[in-house]
Amino acid sequence: MAEVAAPQGPVATGETLLSVRDLGKTFDVSAPFLNRVLQGQPRVHLTAVDDVSFDIPRGSTFSLVGESGCGKSTVARLVVGLYRPSQGRVEFEGTDLARIQTRRQMAPLRRKWAMIFQDPYASLNPRWRVADIVAEPIRYHGLLSGGQAIRTRVGELLELVGLSALDGEKYPHEFSGGQRQRISIARALASEPDFIVCDEPTSALDVSVQAQILNLMKRLQRELGLTYLFISHDLAVVYHISDYVGVMYLGRLVEWSDARLLFSNPRHPYTRMLLDAIPDLEMSGRARTPVGGEVPSPIAPPAGCHFNPRCPFADERCRSETPMALKVGVGEVRCHAVEEGRLPEPESA
Repeated sequence: MAEVAAPQGPVATGETLLSVRDLGKTFDVSAPFLNRVLQGQPRVHLTAVDDVSFDIPRGSTFSLVGESGCGKSTVARLVVGLYRPSQGRVEFEGTDLARIQTRRQMAPLRRKWAMIFQDPYASLNPRWRVADIVAEPIRYHGLLSGGQAIRTRVGELLELVGLSALDGEKYPHEFSGGQRQRISIARALASEPDFIVCDEPTSALDVSVQAQILNLMKRLQRELGLTYLFISHDLAVVYHISDYVGVMYLGRLVEWSDARLLFSNPRHPYTRMLLDAIPDLEMSGRARTPVGGEVPSPIAPPAGCHFNPRCPFADERCRSETPMALKVGVGEVRCHAVEEGRLPEPESA
């Protein structure tokens, strides 16, 4: 990956912009009604998110990482209101989103957040010119009136993300993947948001282009005071973009902490497994503990700690009792082995 500035630690003002408490989401994945009646099948529910809690201070980046299917993207969709939670609450600037019942009540808040999606090839309308794509949030929220004012603003947004105002007359297929993601970022900025959810925004891009997009996002955050919820499975990307990192496994947040502390002193065995999967380019000789097995089915997860079938430190308590959040430094961890002091200290590189 091309050079990306290293994380400088939390840059938050201390004010909480987004607060997630005891968040849960269950989906009904049962067979059709007639099949269940004829075959005697019961209803089947999948718990995608289970008791997730975290805060994001204004001006910071909180990243969620984990293997595919762990619930990261579901959390993102719950946060922006694309899904309604089965339990818990999401508060934005102190307002509980579940208490908002009408679109009119939601409109002032919805303008304050935006979303950048994973695939820049699928998230842009191929029939629209770029200027119309970027202008859509401006028109929808009524931020400007008059064609000339909107065109001027669209040109400013395109230049802000490293494109030319003249690119507004082109169609998405005329751009590369990295340029399309810059268009997606310009569209997200068009509503002048405070908070942006980034759902794996660099995973579909070449490695060298990833660095350019990450540097762009960090620059925009500094200049515009943006707050990010960043979803990714790539720990190298997460390291460079994050102030705080949360690690998810089978719908649960098993550990979160300041990014530098989490990478230098991981607590949960699953976090250590993820970090051990990163190639040791410095050839430090640090001992690694390989963890075998596969992620269990979220329809029938293991009892107790979901990670216990793959954890080398699991005991009978881990297999029967769900671990509670334990305060560790500036973050939290859910692990009986950490609570009981059975986990050896990680070796530093």
